[in-house]
Amino acid sequence: MLNIGDYVLSKKTGHIGKVIGYGHEIIGNTYTSTLKVLVDHTPDFSKKGLVEEDVYSAWTAWQEANNSQAMS
Repeated sequence: MLNIGDYVLSKKTGHIGKVIGYGHEIIGNTYTSTLKVLVDHTPDFSKKGLVEEDVYSAWTAWQEANNSQAMS
């Protein structure tokens, strides 16, 4: 379970950010949970501060040890 304030990694884009909220979308007649993420780091160092909303399953927890290395 990902909580508000957790750092997460997008499996699709490689973006790293902090969970700032939750949402829901209807995708293919299915009510799907989403995460709202404030992006801190992208692979090409662009789009910092972007808020992304994507299905919950597209994100995974980002480990604190990795987080400190990636952000420096």
